[in-house]
Amino acid sequence: MANIPALTDSTFDETIKSSGEPVLVDFGATWCGPCRQLAPIVEGIAKDFQGKVQVFAVDIDNAPKTAQKFGVRSVPTLILFKGGEKANQLVGLASRDRIVKHFGL
Repeated sequence: MANIPALTDSTFDETIKSSGEPVLVDFGATWCGPCRQLAPIVEGIAKDFQGKVQVFAVDIDNAPKTAQKFGVRSVPTLILFKGGEKANQLVGLASRDRIVKHFGL
Protein backbone atom coordinates (compact mmCIF):
# COMPACT_ATOMS: atom_id res chain seq x y z
CA MET A 1 0.00 0.00 0.00
CA ALA A 2 1.86 2.97 -1.32
CA ASN A 3 0.17 5.65 0.79
CA ILE A 4 -0.13 3.71 4.04
CA PRO A 5 2.88 3.72 6.40
CA ALA A 6 4.26 0.24 7.02
CA LEU A 7 5.08 -1.14 10.46
CA THR A 8 7.59 -3.86 11.29
CA ASP A 9 8.24 -6.05 14.30
CA SER A 10 10.59 -3.38 15.66
CA THR A 11 8.27 -0.39 15.13
CA PHE A 12 4.83 -1.86 15.80
CA ASP A 13 4.44 -1.72 19.60
CA GLU A 14 5.79 1.80 20.08
CA THR A 15 3.73 3.20 17.21
CA ILE A 16 0.47 1.64 18.42
CA LYS A 17 1.00 2.55 22.07
CA SER A 18 2.05 6.14 21.37
CA SER A 19 -0.98 6.97 19.23
CA GLY A 20 -3.57 9.26 20.76
CA GLU A 21 -6.11 8.05 18.21
CA PRO A 22 -7.53 4.64 17.40
CA VAL A 23 -5.24 2.73 15.02
CA LEU A 24 -6.45 0.52 12.17
CA VAL A 25 -3.82 -1.97 11.00
CA ASP A 26 -4.09 -3.84 7.71
CA PHE A 27 -2.22 -7.15 7.96
CA GLY A 28 -1.49 -8.47 4.48
CA ALA A 29 1.14 -9.80 2.09
CA THR A 30 2.41 -8.85 -1.34
CA TRP A 31 1.48 -12.29 -2.74
CA CYS A 32 -2.14 -12.04 -1.50
CA GLY A 33 -4.71 -11.16 -4.20
CA PRO A 34 -7.49 -10.12 -1.77
CA CYS A 35 -4.95 -7.95 0.07
CA ARG A 36 -4.22 -6.08 -3.16
CA GLN A 37 -7.99 -5.62 -3.68
CA LEU A 38 -8.39 -4.28 -0.14
CA ALA A 39 -5.49 -1.82 -0.37
CA PRO A 40 -7.34 1.01 -2.18
CA ILE A 41 -10.29 0.64 0.21
CA VAL A 42 -8.00 1.00 3.23
CA GLU A 43 -6.22 3.95 1.59
CA GLY A 44 -9.61 5.63 1.09
CA ILE A 45 -10.52 5.05 4.74
CA ALA A 46 -7.18 6.52 5.83
CA LYS A 47 -7.87 9.64 3.76
CA ASP A 48 -11.54 10.01 4.75
CA PHE A 49 -10.96 9.48 8.48
CA GLN A 50 -7.70 11.41 8.80
CA GLY A 51 -7.54 12.96 12.27
CA LYS A 52 -9.97 10.36 13.66
CA VAL A 53 -8.04 7.13 13.11
CA GLN A 54 -4.47 6.34 12.11
CA VAL A 55 -3.99 3.64 9.50
CA PHE A 56 -0.94 1.42 9.07
CA ALA A 57 -0.01 -1.68 7.10
CA VAL A 58 1.88 -4.76 8.24
CA ASP A 59 3.32 -7.19 5.70
CA ILE A 60 3.19 -10.50 7.57
CA ASP A 61 6.31 -11.69 5.75
CA ASN A 62 8.26 -8.67 7.03
CA ALA A 63 6.75 -8.73 10.53
CA PRO A 64 6.08 -12.38 11.41
CA LYS A 65 6.38 -11.87 15.18
CA THR A 66 3.73 -9.16 15.16
CA ALA A 67 1.38 -11.25 13.02
CA GLN A 68 1.84 -14.21 15.37
CA LYS A 69 1.39 -12.04 18.48
CA PHE A 70 -2.09 -11.01 17.31
CA GLY A 71 -3.10 -14.41 15.94
CA VAL A 72 -3.18 -13.36 12.29
CA ARG A 73 -3.63 -16.67 10.46
CA SER A 74 -5.34 -15.43 7.33
CA VAL A 75 -4.82 -12.31 5.25
CA PRO A 76 -6.14 -9.78 4.81
CA THR A 77 -6.92 -9.11 8.46
CA LEU A 78 -7.84 -5.70 9.81
CA ILE A 79 -7.35 -5.01 13.52
CA LEU A 80 -8.45 -1.87 15.35
CA PHE A 81 -6.43 -0.82 18.39
CA LYS A 82 -7.68 1.62 21.00
CA GLY A 83 -5.41 2.85 23.77
CA GLY A 84 -2.71 0.52 22.49
CA GLU A 85 -4.90 -2.57 22.95
CA LYS A 86 -6.64 -4.77 20.37
CA ALA A 87 -10.30 -3.71 20.28
CA ASN A 88 -11.79 -5.38 17.20
CA GLN A 89 -10.85 -7.53 14.21
CA LEU A 90 -12.17 -8.32 10.74
CA VAL A 91 -10.78 -11.15 8.61
CA GLY A 92 -11.05 -11.29 4.82
CA LEU A 93 -11.85 -8.96 1.98
CA ALA A 94 -14.65 -6.57 2.91
CA SER A 95 -16.37 -3.54 1.42
CA ARG A 96 -15.67 -0.04 2.64
CA ASP A 97 -19.14 0.19 4.16
CA ARG A 98 -18.71 -3.08 6.04
CA ILE A 99 -15.32 -2.01 7.42
CA VAL A 100 -16.59 1.40 8.53
CA LYS A 101 -19.65 -0.13 10.19
CA HIS A 102 -17.75 -3.04 11.77
CA PHE A 103 -15.19 -0.74 13.41
CA GLY A 104 -17.61 2.08 14.19
CA LEU A 105 -15.69 4.64 12.21
